[in-house]
Amino acid sequence: MKFVGSQLAYYLSDRDFKRNSKILFKYLAVLAIVIIVYSILFHYIMELEGQYHSWVTGFYWTLTVMSTLGFGDITFESDIGRFFSIVVLLSGIFMLLILLPFAFIRHFYVPLLESKRKNRVPREVPPKTKNHILICSYDIIARDLVKRLKQENTPFFIIQNDLKEAIEKYDTNLPVLFGELDNEITFIHANLQDAKLVLVNRDDVENTKIILTIRNIAPDIPIVAIATDDESVDVQELSGANHVLPVKRWLGEQLANRINAQHAKSQPIGKYEDLLIAELPINHTSLVSKTIRETRLRQKFGVSIVGIWERGRLKPITGNEKLSDDSVLVIIGNKEQLQSIDELFENYLVNPNPVLLIGGGRVGLSAARSLHKNGVLVNLIDKDPDVCKKVKPYCNKVFTGKASDYELLKEAGILEAPSILLSTHEDAMNIHLASYCRKLNKEVRIVSRISEARNIDIIHRAGANFVLSNATLGSEAVLSISKNQKLNILGEGIKLFSTPTPPFLAGKSLGESGIGAKTGLSVIAVKENSKVVTLLSADTILPLEAEIVMLGNIEMRHKFNEIYGKPG
Repeated sequence: MKFVGSQLAYYLSDRDFKRNSKILFKYLAVLAIVIIVYSILFHYIMELEGQYHSWVTGFYWTLTVMSTLGFGDITFESDIGRFFSIVVLLSGIFMLLILLPFAFIRHFYVPLLESKRKNRVPREVPPKTKNHILICSYDIIARDLVKRLKQENTPFFIIQNDLKEAIEKYDTNLPVLFGELDNEITFIHANLQDAKLVLVNRDDVENTKIILTIRNIAPDIPIVAIATDDESVDVQELSGANHVLPVKRWLGEQLANRINAQHAKSQPIGKYEDLLIAELPINHTSLVSKTIRETRLRQKFGVSIVGIWERGRLKPITGNEKLSDDSVLVIIGNKEQLQSIDELFENYLVNPNPVLLIGGGRVGLSAARSLHKNGVLVNLIDKDPDVCKKVKPYCNKVFTGKASDYELLKEAGILEAPSILLSTHEDAMNIHLASYCRKLNKEVRIVSRISEARNIDIIHRAGANFVLSNATLGSEAVLSISKNQKLNILGEGIKLFSTPTPPFLAGKSLGESGIGAKTGLSVIAVKENSKVVTLLSADTILPLEAEIVMLGNIEMRHKFNEIYGKPG
């Protein structure tokens, strides 16, 4: 009964339903008037013929004739009466048998079904919902974020202002709310006051309006906004957003950090406590062809090698792995230790030639700026002259044309480039270019952006060394903000995990635990009380009351939980 009552209340309050009901009622009123007029004329003509009937009989005759039932028990004898009967019959066929069903279906039944359809999608969160995340659009970033929130059992709701999209997502079992994003009622029904944060991820103009709407009813709720253009960052912050994420600019900077150019040096990519996590490309250095143990980086510099990047995959280490020109070490140490390594590698010139940048959109522009700031030469290829003109101040040379043109690629320096950065906005194009460029230069390091997670393995197989998406960057940033953590972008899908030492592993060595071999996770540190130990070996003992800090993806973490049990 409660459901029926709520539906009826919604029907009666729906604007379209009210309008259609008025039209239907107007038609019924006209029909009633016609019936009354015909009943009066029936009495008048019958009296002319000398027949007398009651008003009920007149009403009865009008309805039977208009509905074509025509029982024939009451008839006219004159031509005028018979002509009147024909008029009533024909108008009845049109008004009762044609127009009335159409009006009923068009202005009542169809709106009723539409209202019922609308009512399938919730307009408010369940009672007592708290610490949930509200998402204002189901874009690429939101899709990746939703997947991660599900894995962490964090409640969330997607607010949709398009009914069709809302129904589609509701039918796929996504928690959806239907409502206008610039309407305060929508956020009141979403229990905004008790939410953990709101992700505002529409276009820049819409974002500003939504932020102002939220701020009017919830001055203190954390708002995270996604900015497409750098110029919109200040506007959205002034509107009331706590965090504005220029994701595409960040993506360009992150990709620029992963290229090889000039001298070999460590590149910090994350932080744990007071320690830096960094990548160290070793191509053309003395470390090539050595095993992890033979590098003696721990003995010489005090850093620990916690993983190896090889063609997009982070591999845990045992100490016996043989390094190649394609290997990128993941190391952990303090600032001074990393500087010592950089000073040693200054003598090894990686490649002085310009980096080849293909695609000069927002991501490409950001990458070019970052590389230019670091003194790295960049050659750009883009088919759009306006884009080339915009990025030109940060480039060594600019080439206008299609990147699939071999002569153009050759002129731009693909055969000599230390790295290629693919930043077109189409996954298919980046995959194609990764494969093509790999065939042309088997030694070059290829760094690429990607949009859809399903294409990550494909582009690695095509030849890319490192891949990162704005979806990963954006979702990781939102998660970090929700947990009051520092943002660490270690790689596509790669995260830091911390878990208490499983009881049955306490007292065992790291080698005996088999964590790396069984799960693929790299143990980077053991934290006991306030002491953090990063100089680990197979003989390192795992204390009972300690935390194990590991590096890997979500699937590896799930495997750890399956084997060693969930924490707590």
